[in-house]
Amino acid sequence: MKLEMNMNNTIDDWPKAIAERLADEWDGKSWFPEDANLLKYVLAKVLSAFPNECMRLVGTGIIEESYFDTID
Repeated sequence: MKLEMNMNNTIDDWPKAIAERLADEWDGKSWFPEDANLLKYVLAKVLSAFPNECMRLVGTGIIEESYFDTID
């Protein structure tokens, strides 16, 4: 999978974006906001450690390829 990215974003931005998306969508976020923050932190660290696996999630129902595109 080859992704063309906005000039302001790098492959290093994807782990944080995916982690934030998943933590924000987690059903328990409203009951356990501290755990949602922990989930975001842990996911970002893990996804950063495995960039090839992280990029497999881009363009799926997890996060769209256009996530960083500016909206006109």
